[in-house]
Amino acid sequence: MRYISTRGAAPELGFGEVLLTGLARDGGLYVPASWPRWKAEDWAALRGLSYVDLATRIMHPFVSEVLSEGELADLCADAYAEFDHDAVAPLKQLDANSWLMELFHGPTLAFKDFALQVLGRLFDHVLRERGERVTIVGATSGDTGSAAIEACRDREAIDIFILHPKGRTSEVQRRQMTTVESANVHNIAIEGSFDDCQDLVKGLFNDPAFRDEMNLSAVNSINWARIMAQIVYYAHAAIALGAPDREVAFAVPTGNFGNVFAAYGAREMGLPVAQLIVGSNENDILTRFLDGNDMSVRDVHATTSPSMDIQVSSNFERLLFDLLDRDGEATAHAMQTFRASGRLPLDEARWHRATQLFAGGRFTDAEAGAAIAGVLEATGELLDPHSAIGVLAGWTKRRDPAIPLVSVATAHPAKFPDAVEAACGRRPQLPERLADLFEREERYSEMRNNLGDLQAMIRANNRAGAPA
Repeated sequence: MRYISTRGAAPELGFGEVLLTGLARDGGLYVPASWPRWKAEDWAALRGLSYVDLATRIMHPFVSEVLSEGELADLCADAYAEFDHDAVAPLKQLDANSWLMELFHGPTLAFKDFALQVLGRLFDHVLRERGERVTIVGATSGDTGSAAIEACRDREAIDIFILHPKGRTSEVQRRQMTTVESANVHNIAIEGSFDDCQDLVKGLFNDPAFRDEMNLSAVNSINWARIMAQIVYYAHAAIALGAPDREVAFAVPTGNFGNVFAAYGAREMGLPVAQLIVGSNENDILTRFLDGNDMSVRDVHATTSPSMDIQVSSNFERLLFDLLDRDGEATAHAMQTFRASGRLPLDEARWHRATQLFAGGRFTDAEAGAAIAGVLEATGELLDPHSAIGVLAGWTKRRDPAIPLVSVATAHPAKFPDAVEAACGRRPQLPERLADLFEREERYSEMRNNLGDLQAMIRANNRAGAPA
């Protein structure tokens, strides 16, 4: 399989290069040159497989250039061995035709583990084959950072630098990143928002000399391998509920658009996905776009769902590329206009194409809190604020109640104990393996929002360029 940039001016690459490159040289994001298309009988043949076997079958077409199916199976078995639930991504029924898919049973209690546990092992495999080292940089609004650190800690061929917005993550989220003692892990608290952190990461990649000097790579969902691994759990849920003979709808709490784009990817592969519902908090750029073709940047507001406190959703560019009929030049022009003016131009016909599949809902902290309390009382399930927004979006925006609806629970409630306790009176407890989290020593740097300062810090603290 070959991969192309959404902006059309970067070279077409194979999977190994896409994995290590992250962001394309023209500033775009890599996507498959063409999606593998599976027939109904292909999906039906996946029924009854374990999560590891399902992941192997679905991901292999994307990585066959660098891994045999057997090698990928071993990698997936290792990646998911650390998950706390035998089903890996268990489904819980909420009502007659609604389900919750729990994506928080991995090492850092968030959905990011599904992709990043695979990604860390993919890096190891490819770097070992090439005898290279990389410097990984990433921005996090809360969960990507800890999942990426857990996946990359102590790996000899990797140095990892994670940026988070100072004071804008939950304390559990921050401590999951900053209490890791591994010498190859570097945490940086940036004075600003997640969008500022994300802009700094893109600034590093858009400086070709620095990028080559440090051999930069990415773990954010700008890296195609993240999307690829997340496609699996949408197929897992759909097949469990009757696909391909039955359509399924998904509701996803979304900030950077990567998680819901993976569901879109499953649909592009032929999975019968009837509707994709985006849940937003008060940082509602995606909902405003889906409601009224208004994708305009506003100030970022701090909420009880900080992983969604985002106004520039990087992965939307991948959908935009398809809406613009995969015209890289047109996508580049639209993104340049968006960066310059804070508004994304899209004609009504293409916007209507998006709304045929996607819907969006915006919810306040108070509404999310009421949903946490209501779901607990009705079902006994305890949600975190992000997952509550996903459930709310699904219940209020689903178009056909006859189609099974799966809402994705993206984080363990114990990652946001204050918000959950305030909502329902119950304080969620961390799993035993993290029970001493608040006793561990933190280690991180604080930095102003300045690209030059960040480059100097990375130069002084990485090993890229030396023989592996």
